[in-house]
Amino acid sequence: MHAPSFNFMRLFEAIIDANHRAVAGDAEAGLHPDDFMDSLPVVALTCIDPRLNGYFPNALALPPEQFIWLRNAGNIITSGLSSTMRSLALACAVKGGREIAVIGHTDCQVAKTTAMALLERLKALGVDRSKLPENLNEFFGIFASERQNVIKACDFVRHSPLIGPGVPVHGLLIDIETGKLDWVVNGYDTLAMAVHKVASGSHVLGNLETFKDFEMGEMKFPEMRIGEAAMPSKPVPMPTPPAIPTGAVPPPLPQPSTPPPLKMTPPPPIKPHPVYKSRY
Repeated sequence: MHAPSFNFMRLFEAIIDANHRAVAGDAEAGLHPDDFMDSLPVVALTCIDPRLNGYFPNALALPPEQFIWLRNAGNIITSGLSSTMRSLALACAVKGGREIAVIGHTDCQVAKTTAMALLERLKALGVDRSKLPENLNEFFGIFASERQNVIKACDFVRHSPLIGPGVPVHGLLIDIETGKLDWVVNGYDTLAMAVHKVASGSHVLGNLETFKDFEMGEMKFPEMRIGEAAMPSKPVPMPTPPAIPTGAVPPPLPQPSTPPPLKMTPPPPIKPHPVYKSRY
């Protein structure tokens, strides 16, 4: 019995299909990488857990030369411009990576580590708390769910300015006991949705064209002239000042009285805002 052809599938659809059949015991399960050369090589981000060493790239049924492997603790991405994003971007731009996969795994020790436990372990290594960032959860990317961590990482990659908009970004989870891969984020679907949103934006412009063309003759203006409503209908006569006899000195103009100096009350002193520090 020969393995079925995957020509009708996209790369990671074929990878997961072959993986599931292999885990189920199908000795013929496999992948023909030559059928997917337009999607290779693959850039994969995984955890540093040594238990993954025997799974990749075997679990993907890919030859080593078509697998660009990046690793960090917990396969964590903290922002679209992080150092891990720099490596992903260079893997695509320099090494020719065509598709990206963030692959988490079950029983991840990072997910089981709290900020308090991490502080204790760092302290045992001689690391002073005062030298660490204020927000340990944010800096180390501590998470509680392997799946949510993969989803968050894929979202950072998908929206990063360093990654081309046409690069599929997948999220997978591998069972550390069996090697079975499962979808978390289907990068083909999210890419298609993004393209659809961009295309649907043209409908907004199209709706503007349905408005009736502006015609000057349809505008109605008030009959009165500008400023006419503010002007009285008849001029108001101005009062005539009394005549001053010849040679007489006009009386001095009244001088405004000088008000007494105001007593300025000084403003209250500015108090600094308290600085709240997180406790772990």
